[in-house]
This record gives sequence, C-alpha cells and structure tokens, in this order.
Amino acid sequence: MVGFRLFGPVDMESDAGPVDVGPPQRQSVLAALAVDAGRQVSAETLIDRVWGESSPDGARRALQAHITRIRRLLDHAAAGEAVTVSRRANGYVLEVEPERVDLHRFTRLAEQAREPGLSGPRRLELLRDALALWRGVPLAGLPGDWAARVREGWGRRRLDVAIAWAALELEHGRREIVAHRLRDLRSEHPLSEPLVAALMRALHATGNGAEALACYASFREELIERLGTEPGAELQGVHQALLRDELPSAPAPRGVPEQLPLDVRGFTARAAELARLDAMLTEAARHPTAVIIAAISGTAGVGKTTLAVHWAHRVRAAFPDGRLYLDLRGYDAGPPVAPADALAGLLLSLGVPGQDIPLDSGQRAARWRTEVSGRRLLVVLDNASSAEQVRPLLPGSPSTMVLVTSRDSLPGLVSLYGAHRIELGLLPLPDAVALLGTLIGDRVAADPGEAAVLAEQCAQLPLALRVAAELAATRPAAPLTELTRELADQRGRLDLLEAGGDQRAAVRAVFSWSYQRLSPTARTAFRLLGLSPGADLDAHAAAALTGQAPDQAGRALAALARVHLLQTVTPGRYGMHDLLRAYAAWLSAHHDEEDDRQAALTRLLDHYLTTAAAAMDILYPAERHRRPKTDEPTPYSPRLADAAAARSWLDRHRPALLAAGAHAAGHGLPDHTVRLAATLYVYLDNGGHFTDALTMHTHALRAARLTGDLAGEGGALGHLGVVHWQLGHYERAAEHMRQALVLFGRIGDRSGQARTLGNLGVLYRRMGRLDPAVDHHQRALALFRDLGDRVGEANTLTNLGDIDVQAGRLMPAADRLVRALEIFGELGHIGGEATALNNLADVEVLSNRPERAIELYRQSLARFRQAGERYGEVCALNGLGEAGRLGAAYADAIEWHLAALDLAEEIGERDEQARAQRGLGHARHAAGDPAGARRHWERALAIYTELGTPDADEMRARLERLDAEDDGPG
Repeated sequence: MVGFRLFGPVDMESDAGPVDVGPPQRQSVLAALAVDAGRQVSAETLIDRVWGESSPDGARRALQAHITRIRRLLDHAAAGEAVTVSRRANGYVLEVEPERVDLHRFTRLAEQAREPGLSGPRRLELLRDALALWRGVPLAGLPGDWAARVREGWGRRRLDVAIAWAALELEHGRREIVAHRLRDLRSEHPLSEPLVAALMRALHATGNGAEALACYASFREELIERLGTEPGAELQGVHQALLRDELPSAPAPRGVPEQLPLDVRGFTARAAELARLDAMLTEAARHPTAVIIAAISGTAGVGKTTLAVHWAHRVRAAFPDGRLYLDLRGYDAGPPVAPADALAGLLLSLGVPGQDIPLDSGQRAARWRTEVSGRRLLVVLDNASSAEQVRPLLPGSPSTMVLVTSRDSLPGLVSLYGAHRIELGLLPLPDAVALLGTLIGDRVAADPGEAAVLAEQCAQLPLALRVAAELAATRPAAPLTELTRELADQRGRLDLLEAGGDQRAAVRAVFSWSYQRLSPTARTAFRLLGLSPGADLDAHAAAALTGQAPDQAGRALAALARVHLLQTVTPGRYGMHDLLRAYAAWLSAHHDEEDDRQAALTRLLDHYLTTAAAAMDILYPAERHRRPKTDEPTPYSPRLADAAAARSWLDRHRPALLAAGAHAAGHGLPDHTVRLAATLYVYLDNGGHFTDALTMHTHALRAARLTGDLAGEGGALGHLGVVHWQLGHYERAAEHMRQALVLFGRIGDRSGQARTLGNLGVLYRRMGRLDPAVDHHQRALALFRDLGDRVGEANTLTNLGDIDVQAGRLMPAADRLVRALEIFGELGHIGGEATALNNLADVEVLSNRPERAIELYRQSLARFRQAGERYGEVCALNGLGEAGRLGAAYADAIEWHLAALDLAEEIGERDEQARAQRGLGHARHAAGDPAGARRHWERALAIYTELGTPDADEMRARLERLDAEDDGPG
C-alpha cells in the first residue's frame, strides 16, 4: 500500500519499502499535492508553492515534467492500486485517500482526541498516535516561502497537541517521559509560554521543582531581553503556585483560546498599515498602563478584516494567553450583536461557566474586565456598527490589545480611549495589479496595462479583485482585454439601471459579472442565500431555501465558493461576506416575488424545525408526546441513522437553530420560534447548554406574547424557570414557574400544569422546602395518571423517591424507584432509567452498602452517557465518589468527585459543583488530609450560601468541628 510522509523528509512508501521521489523540486511538487490529497490544486497554486514569486518562465512545463515522473513512480509503487495524479480543468489531484498522508492522519487523530465524552486513557492513546507520526522537521530540505510557512503552521499544531498530551500523560501515563520530550520542543519554540508552563508542571510532577523554577527564571530573562515584556498571567500563576507549594502534581492546563479565522492566501500590500500595527506593540511597552486599541476603518470590501486577521496571525506569539475573534455583524441584514450577547460569548471563550455569567450587561462587562486582567490577549472585534457597540467590550488591562474593524471611523473610540485610527483606502493601483498577478498569474505580467484597467474596474477593492480574479482564472485562455471589455459592458448596463450609482456600482458590476456566469441553479441559490439567518449554512439548509435537492444545492454552494461569492467556513458549511449578502438580497428583491421569498424562508425554518424534531425523536422517543407536533422531515433534511448522528446534527447546527429562532419571531413566523424552542428544550437542558437555552426561550417568550399564544407563553416561562434553576437563580426560577402555572390553569392545559408542578417540586426540594415539594409532586402525579402520561408518572415517582431518600424514608423510596424503573424500562426511556438507578444507588449508600451502590451508579452513568445527559452524568459521578468514600476507597472517591466537578463547572451546574466540593472534603478528611478538606468545604460553603440552601448550615458545622480539632490538645 502506498503512503506519503511529510513530517520529516518528503518520501513515499510502498509495500516493497521506501521510494526515492527524486530532487527537492519534485519532492516539493509531491508535497504540494499531498497536503490537499483528494482535492484539486490549481496549477498556479502548485507553481506558487514550489517556486514562489521567483517562478521561472518555464515553470508550467517543469511542473508537468515533475508530475509525469511522479505518475511513473506511483504506477510502479502502487502495484495495481488506484493511486495517481489526475489532471483536472485547471489543476491536478493526487488521487489517494487522505489517511495515507501522515499530515491528514495526524489531523484526524488530533480532532478525535478533542471529541467530548472520551475517557482520559483513550484521549491519551489518540494523542500518542498523532505525535508518533513526526519523524523530524516537516518538509525537511525543501526550500521556499511556502515550505517555511507550512513548517511554522504545522509546528504550532504539533505544539498544541504535545501540550495536551503532556497533561494527560502526567495524569494517566508515564510521567518520566514528559519533561524529556517537552525540553526537546523548547528548542523549536523558545518563546511559547504554554509550553514552558507544561514543562514546569511536568518537572514538578516528577520531583524536579528546583529545575522548574530555574526553567521559569531563564525563560523570563529571555522574554525580557527579546520582547521587553514579562510572562503572561498563566505562566506567572504556575510560578507562584510552585513557590507556594500549591501546584497540583498533574493539573490540566487552562485552555488557550485560538479563534482567529484562516489567514487569506496571497495577502498583498498594506505595508504601511502593518508597520503601524507593529509599532503599536512597541508603544505598549512604553505605556504599560494604557489599553492599546486599533480602529481599522474603511469602505465595505476594502480588506479591513483581512488586514486585522493577517496581522493577528503574524504576531500570534506576542499574545500567549489567547487570540479571541468576534464578528459583531454590524452591517448584516439583521440586528448587530448586542453588547450583552457579545460579552457572554467572550466570557464563555475564556472558560467562564455559564452560571457565572451575570444577567446584567454592566455586570458582564465588569466580569469581562476581571477575566482579562493580567492576561496577554489579542481581541479582534470585527464589523462593529458603532463605538457604542464596542465600548462595553473594551478591557481594562493593558496586557490585552484590541483590534476593531468598522465601516464607521469610530471617533468615540479615538477621542475617549485614545484608539489608533487606521483608515484603509483603496489599494494603490500597483498593489491592486500585484494582487491580480498573485491570483491570476502570467497574463498580468504579459499585459500589465490591461491588468491595470481590470484593477480600476474593480474599484481597487480587494474583495472585488478576488472575485474578478477567480472568474478570470476559470477562463485561462481568455486575454485580459476580453475580460475588461465584458466588465465594461456590464458596468454600463448597471449604470443605466441605477441612474449613475456610486462607487458601489463598480463593485456590484464585478459581482454581477461573476453572477451572470453562474448556472441558473447557482444564481437562484445565491439570491436566496441572502435571506438566511445565521452566519453560515450547509447544503441541506441551502436546499430548503432554494427548493432544490440537497446534492444539487451542494453543487451550487461549491460553485459559488469557487468564484468567491461564498467562503468555506468549515468543511461542508459556507458563509457570505456582508457586502455580498447585501448584493444577494438586492438581487432577490429585484428578481424574486415576495411570496417566493417568504416561502423560501418558511421552507428553511420548516427544515430546521422538523429535522430537530426528528433528532429529538431518536434521542428521546418516550417523550415525543411532550414536544410540539411537527410534520415529517422535509425533503431537504438529512437522514439521521442513529442517536450519535442525531446528537451530532444538533450539536453542529445549534448556532443556526438559535439564529433561526431569533429570526423567525421578527419575520412573520413567531410560531416557528415557539415550537423550535419547545422542541429543543430537553436537548439544551440535558446537554448543559444553559446560556443558549436562556437565549432561545427568551425569544420564544417574546414571540408567544407577540401573538397572544398563552400556551406558548406558559411553555417558555416554564422552560426559562428550569434554566434559571440550573444556573442557581432559584427565586427567579420559582417566579417564572409560578407564572407558567397560572397561565396553564387559565387555558385548561392540564399537561402543562402537571409538568410545571413537577418542576416546582424539584426546585423546592433543592431549596430545602420538602413539604411544598411533596405537595407539588403529589398534585403532578395525580394529573399525570389521569392523563395517562406514563413518562410524567415515572418522573414524579423518581422525584418523590428522591425526597424520601433525603428524609431517610428508605423503604418507601426504594418502592417508588423500582416502580419508576419498571415504567422507564417498558417505555425504553434510557435517561429515565438512569435517573431511577442513580436514586436507587442513593438508597444503597444510606443503607451502608457501598459495593451495591457503586454497581448501580456505574449502570446509571453508562445510561446517562448513552443518552448524552451531562447533568445526570455529573450526579452519577458524585454518587460514585460518595459510595467510594463509604467503602474507604478514598483515592477512587477523589477521582470521581474531581471528574464530577470538572463536568459540573463545564455545564454550569452550581448545586452539583458544591456537592463535588463537599464530597472531596469528606474524602480528603477521611484520608487524613484536614487541610485539603478545609479548602473543599470552604468552597462548598461559598456555593451553598450563594444558592441559599440549607446545605450551607451543614458545611458551617463541618468547618466548626474542624476548627475544634485544630484547637484541641496536640
């Protein structure tokens, strides 16, 4: 079997052994094809990768000669396999499965290791396999800028994987090898702070604390000497923890956010602007108390985002604590991102749990400033509509730098905050021609005068130049004079239509020139894409908008991406520049009837609603009767084969579903908002997506009130109540639920009443109010039995059993829970079975039978994971910890509680966080570590006090007894 190796010297392997590829240029050609294995690479791109800007006149002939030789090598080595280099319209494809290229195997393994739900050992195994593919410097011995760029990019990816591997190896594997390998990486990445932090942790974990301190001292000295700056917040924190002997033996490193979009190919010019941005870094060292802000302004399509992202990639190493990117969507057809929502997104990116994000926007801004304090971060705020939108997002720490892009000059930022204004004008004509040369190739050099005409016709705007260049590249035989003549004709026709127009007419002419070359199918798709809510979409959503089959819509999307009318966001998902979105909407307004436009939007929302409902039916079939009735999935919907596919679809499309829910309410389809929110309720709740749930159900509440839909209003209030209880806002949760109960009573919705009574019962139990909790559950149980709702009956029996457990009534609790388990089993309700098993295990703990309890908790945990219920998973892990401590398995108990704490913090579940801290305190105290117990009990007390639950009294009593032990005779 033929394989290709790029990590190290470029070579080819066959069953007979290594294959000599030949001289460096041929190795470069093979590497340039292998990095895009299975995908077409244009001849121009190959030439640029192999020869760069100094490509010789005969580069195309040389390329063909090298490809001919590579084909011969493959024919000999492949021994009958279908591995070759195929010629396509304007390029070549290395026809091979990407898995046979070490780069692609590395990428797949690294991505698999990031998937949620993996055990630590399995994640470690994947990372080990990924790192084992590296044999040395990538593309070793190959000259040129492209090889140097990819070496640097792949090196960064390897570094990120190595740091993640190091943390897991310390926890689950061979600690002694970690420091050795990280030391080797330091020579390649001397200024990587996350690497130094990982190395210090590894040295400390293996008993080399003195070397860890020396490592920090030498790095700090080098950083000051080379960059004139101190280490960032994370590394300083590791150093201080090491000095105080508070560094755990194998901690998990804090994630460093890396959100920058891809850098653009062929970035040209803007040298003066890049120099000004570079100078701002130097200025930051001279003014250590001021936040450095750059306000990049200019007309649409002038390259503001491209400049910001390109520079951000260039100075990545200067911001070791992370690079944040947020599109504020200031010029989309819909409303700009509200500052409160932007702050929530930024805080989540920094790892702040959802429940810790304040609801008040002013408090969110304060929390944001606290979180970034001392961190060396770069924040790119793209497409800002105004200074007012940006102002709450500004940090207070001089260690963080902010880049803002806007069509507005943002004078408020300049005058009030000293922002550096960088105004982007049109590309100078020579630079515009140079960009065309990079993108088109030889024809520009052959006819520079006509290239200058084409650049002027594109208004010297980078976006228009790229669109025009892509169209020119698809017509390699056409001289530039033919292209400029056609574009001039197109501009004339638009000028007649628009009675003169303005500069945007030139851009529209370029777009129109490209648009006219599209097939009718692709034209329709482009026009209707301007109606789509959300930042991106896939072929199925495009099919719903256009009424086409998904495969036909997918081809149209790919065609639009090829001519730069769309951009690939992730494989299979496409986004649109706001200027192009506006053009698409303009076309649709002129060419499509209003009824057709509304029908397209309705089809899209029906697609999202019915596919979401189909996914929920697969995941939670026993609760189908609790969700709004929907039609069968539309012809545009994907087939969801099993629970994994259903959950994957919901996870991938969650942002689009949120955008659709928000959009529908304001565009004549509020019922879709209400039904979509109700359909997704259990998925958002069980998945711990509480911030998204808050947004979705708030939209649903507004939509229901807009149309007088009392049932929808009651449902949204009840769902918001559950979200608030999960976030620890108990009084607010109770108020929402009580309002929902009144509404359901007014309209005679007994099912809604029963569900709300049950939720209030759970909430009251959490608040320590057991009598009203029992009363509400008894009323709910009577309603569920009268309605024949067996899921509701079993849920309520489980909740009543939980209260019996808490009150010490173990026999009645067991009877209720066994009956609930039987009902859930008959219904095939996996999540319900998991909850009943978990509560039965609680009975075994209180009966002092830890082995039986652990067996039941393990069964419960397996079912929760099968159902994707992360909150339930936390409960089972905490239960395992409590059972482990009861059985004197203190190390296991600590491990289970730590796993519960990690997941509870990730999903923002406050009560289970406190439970985990309490359990850790109990386990450490039993293991003879009273100081460790104190730390955990103090943290539990803080959370319980914040929640206002009676558990806080137990924690105070524990701490008082611990104080008494400390004060006793020695």
